[in-house]
Amino acid sequence: MGTVGATSAVWAVARAAVRRRKLQTGVIGVVVLVSTMTIVVALGLLDAASAPFDRAFAQQRGSQVTASFDAGRVSAAQLAATGHASGVTAVAGPFPEALATLDRTVVTHVPGPVTVVGRAGPGGSVDRVNLWAGRWAAGPGEVVFSSPPGILGEGTHAALGRQVVLSGVRFTVVGLASSVSESADAWVAPDRIAALHPESVQMLYRFAHAGTDAEVAADVRAVADAVPRGALTASESYLSLERRSESSPNAFVPFLMVFGILGLLVAVLIVGNVVSGAVVSGFRHIGMLKALGFTPNQVVAVYLVMVSAPALVGCALGVVLGDLTEQPLMEQLLGNGITGAYLADSVGLSAWVDIVALLGVPTLVLLAALAPSLRARGLPAARAVSAGSVQRGGRALRIQRALTGSRLPRSVSLGLGLPFARPGRSALTLAAVVLGVTTVTFSTGLAATVTAFGDAAEGGGAYQVVVNAGRADVGTTPPTHTDPQIQALLAALPGATQVTPSAYVPVRLAGAAQGLTLTAYRGTSSDLGTMVVRGRWFDGPGEVVVTPGFLNLHGLSVGDRLTLRTAGREERVTVVGESLSGDPDYLSTDWTTATALAPGVTGRQYLVKLAPGTSVDAYQRAVRAADPGLHPSAKETVNAASVTAVGSASVLTLLLGAVAALGVFNTVVLNTRERRRDLGVLKSIGMTPRQVTAMTVVSMAALGLVGGVVGVPLGVLAHALVLPLTGRGGGIDFPPSMRDVWHPAGLVLLVLSGVALAALGAFVPSRAAARLTIARVLHNE
Repeated sequence: MGTVGATSAVWAVARAAVRRRKLQTGVIGVVVLVSTMTIVVALGLLDAASAPFDRAFAQQRGSQVTASFDAGRVSAAQLAATGHASGVTAVAGPFPEALATLDRTVVTHVPGPVTVVGRAGPGGSVDRVNLWAGRWAAGPGEVVFSSPPGILGEGTHAALGRQVVLSGVRFTVVGLASSVSESADAWVAPDRIAALHPESVQMLYRFAHAGTDAEVAADVRAVADAVPRGALTASESYLSLERRSESSPNAFVPFLMVFGILGLLVAVLIVGNVVSGAVVSGFRHIGMLKALGFTPNQVVAVYLVMVSAPALVGCALGVVLGDLTEQPLMEQLLGNGITGAYLADSVGLSAWVDIVALLGVPTLVLLAALAPSLRARGLPAARAVSAGSVQRGGRALRIQRALTGSRLPRSVSLGLGLPFARPGRSALTLAAVVLGVTTVTFSTGLAATVTAFGDAAEGGGAYQVVVNAGRADVGTTPPTHTDPQIQALLAALPGATQVTPSAYVPVRLAGAAQGLTLTAYRGTSSDLGTMVVRGRWFDGPGEVVVTPGFLNLHGLSVGDRLTLRTAGREERVTVVGESLSGDPDYLSTDWTTATALAPGVTGRQYLVKLAPGTSVDAYQRAVRAADPGLHPSAKETVNAASVTAVGSASVLTLLLGAVAALGVFNTVVLNTRERRRDLGVLKSIGMTPRQVTAMTVVSMAALGLVGGVVGVPLGVLAHALVLPLTGRGGGIDFPPSMRDVWHPAGLVLLVLSGVALAALGAFVPSRAAARLTIARVLHNE
């Protein structure tokens, strides 16, 4: 037989086998499809979580260190000399820098202190600003504000041309731009910034070695040594910006990758099981092929093609469905975690993910199929033909005989011995069940943790209504009452038991260029539902509670002191507590500390606690009737991030559980097909269809029980290992009460989930086996 003829024969036989063995073909295709979907989603999310900042930073040649110098302590020549400091490869500046007070909201900037830099244009060797709307500021009274690209949508033109006042000087917004280095809130022409009385000078640097915090710190020291002592007043590392931009997606990536790895393992195990079963159940077919002149290599090729065909189809469909699933998941999971400056250009499908899936998954399928195919290669033709008609009892029969002396029903004792007839196949099926139970256990623990976290993040019912005071500058009706009158009014309405005014004060942290938001509470503020995991809640002036992300970004810990600044004012405060989670740019404090930084601060938001049984809707109607300028809303009781995490985990768990059940399904089909003669004999001596069903289900339920006993500890271990990674990635410090979610009764149910998973996969084919008639069995023989 020539090469072309041999290839044609292999293809023809493999294609016929695919068509004839529709059930096995379908199982392989579905398993590969679901596993490929999971892998594409997990890899896509990992890529989206790590790539946006890097891409934008490289494109804009971002500043690795943004430094501010005291204009009175350093000369232009000394600043120029910093460009020759050790390790410096590129520099931009000097740019005059002023801390001005903004009078109204512009895009994402609220009234308060903003950093304004005098810069001639958006280009340069470092920090090439993306001017995405309007033009650069050149003439008198012109300013460009920073804004993530496209965040305003159709409202972009409304921002352009807006009149604003910066520290008493009127400007017109002529452009919107974004800086990956976040080097400024606004830019004006260098010869126009004098009106804002700049006291600092900004320099932007890139270095030969700046990949770690230690290297950046060494670079900053080299720059500081080139100027007089004390001239360098603040510096910001790009590594802090990178960690801030990626904090949200990193919280989801670890557990999503666990699901991806589990899906991959399940796919390999079940494909190996299916292919091995195809070889064993096809012994007669193999013998006939060899009798017809097929060489051992051709037999291997037939079985590789037979399994590759549905795997390729399943892989291709899985990539398409994975891409369709990945896009909305990324937008939901990453939308709040990456600043718009990177998100607009980064949320999308990556070609490398699809290429890896399209090449990697079929390769894994072929590797899984190779071992049983090689077994088929060496099988003699006579043995293969006879194996198709001779059934051997083996160890299963010996175990069943040993069990006959027990008091177990005969269908149960026979079923318990069946897995030992094909130990290799049973081991692969058991491994799939173990991974399925591991997934269910891990997902259950994750759901319990994030549900508890969501309840704590939403205040745990500490208040039920949030009332916002309207503001004319943002297009809402202002209230007719003053701040103290609003508090008294809300407290006097039926059902209110506590009213806590709050306000947001924009501040700066001395030594950092980025803005922070100080959330201030007036009056009783100890019962706001914020969980403090280290330290305590503030109880006096000069004390703040911060988030884990804030501490990580700035290298601080509970007990440290820091300086907060506004235009013309600064205040020393002490970090007395670390909250469970939250935005790394937000700090909480009392009213006295806030008024020391911003004397005119008034309540903008009022947190209202209602008496039990009070209607939230009725209270909101009463608020609107009392003052149309007050805008109440019910406090959210469901945390969106928790819902997303639990929902994603549930979907992936169902997918992997279905794959594991398919593996059990395939095993039962193969077992019943091989044991037709035994079933016929059992039915001829009086075994009922119900007993046949029970025997078959028990055989798999036994594997399910073992899988549950092994899989539950693995799931608990995965939860213990992945949860800290999730917490660190998302700036969350899970307390012990959220980590220790396991209880004896729940663990027993999880063990039984393995039994349920195996029984579910075995039920349908066991019913088909029960309906086999004696005449049909004899006819097949």
